[in-house]
Order: sequence, then structure tokens, then C-alpha cells
Amino acid sequence: MDALAGLLEGPRARGAFMIRACFEPPWSLRIEDRAPLTVMLMIRGESWITPDTGDPVRLRAGDLAIARGPDPYTCADDPATPPLAVILPGQECVYPDGRPMRGHMDLGVRTWGQRLDGSMTMLIGTYPVRGEVSGRLLDALPPLLTLPSDVWECPLTPMFTEEIVRDGPGQEVVLDRLLDLLVITALRTWFARPEAAPPAWYGALADPVVGRVLRLLQDDPAHPWTVASLAAKADVSRAALARRFSELVGEPPMTYLTGWRLALAADRLCDTGDTLEAIARRVGYGSAFALSSAFKRVYGISPQEHRTRAARSPGGVAS
Repeated sequence: MDALAGLLEGPRARGAFMIRACFEPPWSLRIEDRAPLTVMLMIRGESWITPDTGDPVRLRAGDLAIARGPDPYTCADDPATPPLAVILPGQECVYPDGRPMRGHMDLGVRTWGQRLDGSMTMLIGTYPVRGEVSGRLLDALPPLLTLPSDVWECPLTPMFTEEIVRDGPGQEVVLDRLLDLLVITALRTWFARPEAAPPAWYGALADPVVGRVLRLLQDDPAHPWTVASLAAKADVSRAALARRFSELVGEPPMTYLTGWRLALAADRLCDTGDTLEAIARRVGYGSAFALSSAFKRVYGISPQEHRTRAARSPGGVAS
């Protein structure tokens, strides 16, 4: 499991909210839905995205933007245009004064806005990625990133444009998987950009020695790894591996492994009904007690408290 595979292995898109937005200037939408990740792909025309803190960003046809929640932002034809609608959690749409819109802007299957022939068309997907494993990568993203069409060409745009307005059997699953592909393609492109700041371990995956060790740890966290056994797999000395791993990743191999195991455990506590003993065995701890002790030392709460908080919070994620 590499970094991006790990991102999507657990909380992949399931029933993600996707819509085609069609507008004619002047238009403006205030986004306060607190979505963990929102992908915006410009199909026609242009728009401005203005975060509450930061400069407005202009999107043209072919450009893509990813907003990392939960901070609000505004999408508009011009940063000065006042909002005509506010998008709240649960995709509830209201007028700026709080009155519900009650489908006022519905234009058809997964289509919303003012008019189908509007000069601006954008495909929007709110992506429900959450949890500790995803956070190890997504926390490195800026609140708003953009990929202009001159630095990447999305091969999925024609298929997305066609599929988003279909209403056939299994269509939600098709769109979920397309959204997975779009996100992983965009993030892979972004982290290769000079302005990106990926986590140290993400960059270390390209190293022939440390990258191999990282994949061993990610693929089989339950194995009783030691620095010596990892060094043997990488065909280097124990001292050489410890030094190189720490230099590139920023922490020793066993410290990284502990963090990875506990991140996996935290997500399984939220996403499954597995017993603590079963989770402990799956992620490499000899007993529920050992996992519980390590978990509380790192997260400050017990695994059961983490699971309870996740069950009570929106989307089933502990906060």
C-alpha cells in the first residue's frame, strides 16, 4: 500500500455528493458545508474561489481546485458579487437570509444553478475522506490548491461530464470510483509540483532503500518488524538504514511504524465493529491491552472513547 493507495483504501468515496453547477453572471455561492475535501473541475467559463483567509483564485475551463475543509469559502463570477445562496452541512441550500431554497435551483439530474445553458459549468464533488490514515497525507495540503490546465490535463473530464447527469442502475458507484480516480490523479500531480510540501515520508517513497522499507511497513504492519529485519530486506546494514530512514522521514523506522499502526487502529475503530483484540492483532499489537496503552499514550484517550466520539460526531469521525 503506497501513500495514495492508503488514502483511499479505507474511507473511499461512498455515496459522495456530486453535482453539475450551471450559472450565468452575476452569481455567487457561499460554501459552509464543512466537507473534508471538495473537488471543483471547471468545464466551461470561469469562476473565482475566495477563501475566508487568503487571496481569491481564478479558475478557467480545464482547471481543477481542491478545497480542504472545514473552512468556508465563496465561489463566484467575481469576488465582489454578493452570495445568492449558502450551502450548509448536509448539502442544505438556503438563501443568505436563512430561508430554505426548497429545490428552487434544481435543473435536472445532479444539476443545479440558474440555467442549463449558462456560461459557467463546474463539476463539484464533496469527498468524504476522514480519519487518521487519510490525515497523514491530507494534512499536508493547503486549504485551497489549484491545478491549472497548462500543468495537467485531466483524462477523466469527458467521462465525468457524461456520467454525472446519468441516472442508470449503479450510477452512484460509478461516480464514486470516478471521483476516487480524479482525487488520486490530482493529488499525485500536486505533490510533484515544486510549490507543494508533501510529508517527508511521501517523498521518501522514491528512495530505493527507504521507499522499500516504507512499503514493507505499510503493506504488513502486523509483522513483528525490527530495524534488523527491515535492513536485511533492504540489503543494507542496520546502522545505515536507521540513519537514512531518519534523515529522509524525520523519525526512526520503529517510531514511524508505531504511528502507522495506531492510525490504522484509529480508523478501524471508527469504520468497523471489530473488537479491540481483533484490531490489535490486525495492526501488530500482541493484545488489546498493549494497543490500548499505546493508543492512550499517543491520542490521550482510550480506544473505546475514540470509538464513542466517532459514533456521536457527524460523519462518524472522532474530533
